Amino acid sequence: MPYLEHRRHTGVRARIQSFRYALNGLRYMLESQRNAWIHAFFTLAVLGVAVFAGLSRVEWSLLILAVVTVWTAEALNTAFEALADVASPEFHPLVERAKDVAAGAVLIAAVGAAAIGLVVIGPALVERFSG
Repeated sequence: MPYLEHRRHTGVRARIQSFRYALNGLRYMLESQRNAWIHAFFTLAVLGVAVFAGLSRVEWSLLILAVVTVWTAEALNTAFEALADVASPEFHPLVERAKDVAAGAVLIAAVGAAAIGLVVIGPALVERFSG
């Protein structure tokens, strides 16, 4: 059955299958991208420190948004790299440039998330230790 044809069905089974496809994509990302494991480590570390710091709902929301942004950027970068490899299996300087830009987007998201983490968790930790 062609790739797109088997995804057109509707109903409960189709919805369950769509979650399976998404989980397969996440598994592929974790298996193929070593940076995903770095993101996983920092996600767990930041969430652990955030629990200790006793953040507010708004602060938690900011951290969750930052974490989701990084993971989304990493997932899109992984998908883009896979598509680029299919489109141009041999080396091509424009494909290399496009992959570099996509990786740069992940870097932007990660640096932004780190900045948010410092702004949100830093003062909360200072307050926790000073009082």
